[in-house]
Amino acid sequence: MLTTESTKSSRPTAALPTTIRVFNTLSKTKEPFEPVAPGKVGIYLCGPTVYKPSHIGHMVGPIIFDAVKRYLVYCGYEVTWVVNITDVDDKLINESNARGMTMAALAEEMIGDYMDNLGAVGVDTIDHFPRATATIDEIIKLTQTLIDKGFAYPADGDVYFDVARDAEYGKLSNRSVESMHGDGGDMAGRKRSAGDFALWKAAKAGEPSWDSPWGKGRPGWHIECSAMSRKILGETFDIHGGGLDLVFPHHENEVAQSECAHGKPLAKYWMHNGLMQASSEVGKVGGRNTREIDAGDQAAQESGKLGKSKGASAFRDLLKKFSGETIRYFILSTHYRRPIDFSEERIAEQEKALATFYRFFQRYARVAGESLYDLAASSTREVGDSALAKNPPAADVATFRERFLAMMDDDFNTGGAIGVLHELVTSLNRYVETESLEGAGKGNATAIATLRAGARVLRELSNTLGLFRAAPQSPGANDDALTGKLMELLIDLRAEARKSKNFAMADQIRNRLTALGITLEDRPDGTGWTAQK
Repeated sequence: MLTTESTKSSRPTAALPTTIRVFNTLSKTKEPFEPVAPGKVGIYLCGPTVYKPSHIGHMVGPIIFDAVKRYLVYCGYEVTWVVNITDVDDKLINESNARGMTMAALAEEMIGDYMDNLGAVGVDTIDHFPRATATIDEIIKLTQTLIDKGFAYPADGDVYFDVARDAEYGKLSNRSVESMHGDGGDMAGRKRSAGDFALWKAAKAGEPSWDSPWGKGRPGWHIECSAMSRKILGETFDIHGGGLDLVFPHHENEVAQSECAHGKPLAKYWMHNGLMQASSEVGKVGGRNTREIDAGDQAAQESGKLGKSKGASAFRDLLKKFSGETIRYFILSTHYRRPIDFSEERIAEQEKALATFYRFFQRYARVAGESLYDLAASSTREVGDSALAKNPPAADVATFRERFLAMMDDDFNTGGAIGVLHELVTSLNRYVETESLEGAGKGNATAIATLRAGARVLRELSNTLGLFRAAPQSPGANDDALTGKLMELLIDLRAEARKSKNFAMADQIRNRLTALGITLEDRPDGTGWTAQK
């Protein structure tokens, strides 16, 4: 279970990188990354409305921004990351009534589920999890400020933001006021114009409510985030993140509320991740395949967005089929602004790609006599750069490192960075073979030291993505022991078949094991095996 507070990075380096560029939804361009306060970064990511168990779509933003924070810390920044919890909302109220429990009890149950899932995918760098219900006083004060400045008005216990009073309304989503529609239903008759949205909602019978200058009620969705981000990060912070589907109306309304109240920008950079797409919906918008949808095409992405209505099962069920690291790798293998084509088949494909690294880790342990997971790798960009030798083959490793950093500097391109890691591990495998470290060159101390230096860089870079932090957990020691003995038996039978020139039988054993997801590796020192899961 994650805590609501975690240790912040406080390790600034002598020279922070000036090469990082971030795509800003507000300007629609990549901009040099220059924080509001030198050396410090504040990040706010919109979190879940906790009324149902999390599905994989809820993990996309946290995994992406966990990698973003890790990379910024690696580059020397002091980072504070906030993810809010919406624990009062129409959906929560309706679900709690349907289940015959209080809204607070339902929220606690779903928050527990969310935290457990974050832990499973290695997201443990979030510093604050503010809750809407714990920020009511700040919400009321912010709402009153907007009324006092003429940007909001009370109406029969409700309070609405007057979009006509904000000359810049629509600048984030590039929508005109005329094209927008706010809350409908019984609220429509109390508003000055259709686009006005609720800051405070009058209480209905039987619903949770709080005292306010306008009577008992509860906050609107948008004002909650403005109040929570201001409370922790201040009136202006560096990065505001969220899914592309939040650009309008949620983030547009956040911008309006906060900037009209404070007279200054809410966030310097707006980062929006692509949406998780249900594979069954791929190609339904104009016949386009999900992978070809423009990163900023919100309408096309939302049409296929994975949700509970399109087969998104509880995330905990997905974890029964795939490891948390596999799912993290799957999400980071796509650039964060691109849509992600979700299916279990797609995750299984990435699981096979991930196995390439696991096989190398096993090989490294055989050659070096130590676990790669125990290697002490650099945790800072500057130190790592100076630690590499400039002569071959270390110079080749240095080139891979430079390319990895270039990928991450270019709008946190985790997909490209993972591609470089694959090239690096291929190079390290080739070095093992060239130096015959599992054959005639076994025990070559100089070559092993060179291999160790390369493995240390692999670990350094993968740590910035939150990958390979610990060895994969085995489902059961007893089962593993029995499987190992059975595999030894099959390997011996295959060896006997080959020795007696019964190659058909030897091939059949290999092929049947391959069909079961088990790969045999014929090495100079014998035959080994690896399993996909």
